[in-house]
Amino acid sequence: MNRLSGAASPYLLQHRDNPVDWWEWGEEAFAEAKRSNRPVLLSIGYAACHWCHVMAHESFEDPATAAVMNELFVNIKVDREERPDIDHVYMSALHSLGQQGGWPLTMFLTPQGEPFWGGTYFPPEPRHGQPAFTNVLQQLSAIYQREPERIAQNAAAIRGALKQMETVALAVAGQPDLGDLTNQIAGAFDPVNGGLRGAPKFPNTGLIELLWRRGSQDATATGPLLAATRTLERMARGGIHDHLGGGFARYAVDERWLVPHFEKMLYDNAQLLPLYALEANRSGNPLAREAAEGIVAWLGRDMLLPEGAFAASLDADSEGEEGKSYVWTRAEIDALLGAEDAELLARHYDVRPHGNWEEVSILNRLDTPDPDTATAERLAALKTRLLAARAQRVPPARDDKILADWNGLMIAALARASGLLDRPRWLELARNAYRFVAESMADGEGLAHSYRQGRLIKPGFALDHAAMIDAALALHDAGFERHYLDDARRWSDHLWQHYRDPATNLIGMTRLESAELPVIPRPTHDDAVPNALGVHAANLIRLAHKTGEARDRERADILMAIALRTVPRAPLAHGSVLNAFDLARNGVEVVLAGPSRAAFHAAARRLPFTSATLVDCRDTDGLLPSHPAAAMIRQAGEGAAFICFEGRCLPPVTDPNRLAEAIAAGR
Repeated sequence: MNRLSGAASPYLLQHRDNPVDWWEWGEEAFAEAKRSNRPVLLSIGYAACHWCHVMAHESFEDPATAAVMNELFVNIKVDREERPDIDHVYMSALHSLGQQGGWPLTMFLTPQGEPFWGGTYFPPEPRHGQPAFTNVLQQLSAIYQREPERIAQNAAAIRGALKQMETVALAVAGQPDLGDLTNQIAGAFDPVNGGLRGAPKFPNTGLIELLWRRGSQDATATGPLLAATRTLERMARGGIHDHLGGGFARYAVDERWLVPHFEKMLYDNAQLLPLYALEANRSGNPLAREAAEGIVAWLGRDMLLPEGAFAASLDADSEGEEGKSYVWTRAEIDALLGAEDAELLARHYDVRPHGNWEEVSILNRLDTPDPDTATAERLAALKTRLLAARAQRVPPARDDKILADWNGLMIAALARASGLLDRPRWLELARNAYRFVAESMADGEGLAHSYRQGRLIKPGFALDHAAMIDAALALHDAGFERHYLDDARRWSDHLWQHYRDPATNLIGMTRLESAELPVIPRPTHDDAVPNALGVHAANLIRLAHKTGEARDRERADILMAIALRTVPRAPLAHGSVLNAFDLARNGVEVVLAGPSRAAFHAAARRLPFTSATLVDCRDTDGLLPSHPAAAMIRQAGEGAAFICFEGRCLPPVTDPNRLAEAIAAGR
């Protein structure tokens, strides 16, 4: 019996009609495995995953394959976006077997939940050196029944490897040299195409932010800034960028950013939006501004839900074909635009008679000329016509669950980008989404992880809280409404109490009392989303700036001390931790005072959020007496800003147009 019809996850619901006797993750499934003495087949994927759909069609929808699965295994289906903790543990188990990993993730477990073997996609028949899925099932079942000692040995080895992976190398001490590390990371970037060298290419937003931070703060750090800006430009020109509808696909399969893996994820675009806003603000580059504006246009058109929050993803496929909704033939362009306009668009967006990918064209500007102002206006009108025509196609499926962590990332991005580019409407989008998550996804003093059609998946994970704290702080910077700061402080205490391991000071993905998994995952590295530890270390630094409370800075220092010990082993995997470290070293408080401080607030919101935290001070009672600015507020007059570095403040800035200049001079 397939038990997925009552699931909340759209991904699980995609499998409710499979002939496989699927279970959701839970005690009942493992109890059945123990009762029947069958191993567990754990299949993990997500709604926008192309190869998950392929394996589902080839195997899970096939009655003969399903019959083998049902006879030999207890089959559990998991949405990795709904349960990132399960995904992390069993993906780590696969890595311990020397395999690279990816989705779909196919793991084989004992009835106690301990992994003993696994892989990713398995074809229905032997192909490219991979065994047929049914052969794998039959062989593993036979080994499980006939050689239990071999299964136990494998499970014990993986269990040991998992515990070792989650153990920090405490012998490594001291703080890394941030300048040396950023230069090292910049050297790992492709000097022509940007991004890390080779293919496939992922955005690696945490690393781009780190390089941008370094280059924008230090005029001599030209290498890091060039690596960051080149990456942003090549991505914006590439096919990974949707030049009609806005937003970015998950990654590019080639080294030039031309051919995307076409799914669009909320979290990627949430991390890219503030980077493009930063670069547009710094350089005035119209390409960066268009990329930022396109992300928000896509967000409002395709991802905004009736609740006011944002959906999780758009599928890569439509009508069973990857990218079909997005690509064009020259004949289609000619028919829609006419010969003259079609030729203009083809020249600027690389539309070829036989395509630039598998006989179709992916719109891009990688090697095409930049248009002048008049041509750009004409092209914009043509793209609007193409987008309207594209809207008549069968669209990719949308995963409409609301995830607290991914929404938190996007809320913070919208709030900060709205100030950088003076877009008040973006701030309203952020406030509306925040209101829904904070109110409708509340779980006691904390948050749930997922919401869909009135159903909550709870309790939330560490990143749900860390990302929403960051969102609250970004919204507090934008308008200084007290309730945002109150939420941030409450959630911060909840995170510290329920997710921090007091023995190691690491932040666990799940609550301390969680007992569902072989280990509580406590990674420090980033994956597709930033790590909760890095995000929350930065949160605590900003909270300390806003409140003046030593406790918050002490907590930040505790997290940084443990996280920085892991950085030398894998600096490319620790962008969020290094960004928090940079904030601790180079952050600046901008204290606004005086009855006419609105102009200073607007100017402060145009400062790079990567280093600036805003503090509103209506009078000296607004700051702790120990704050360096407290004694200087009387000098504010009608309005002023006080720039405070670690333990020192500069003389008041009385001209809002001189704020950025004063910060640069005071470093």
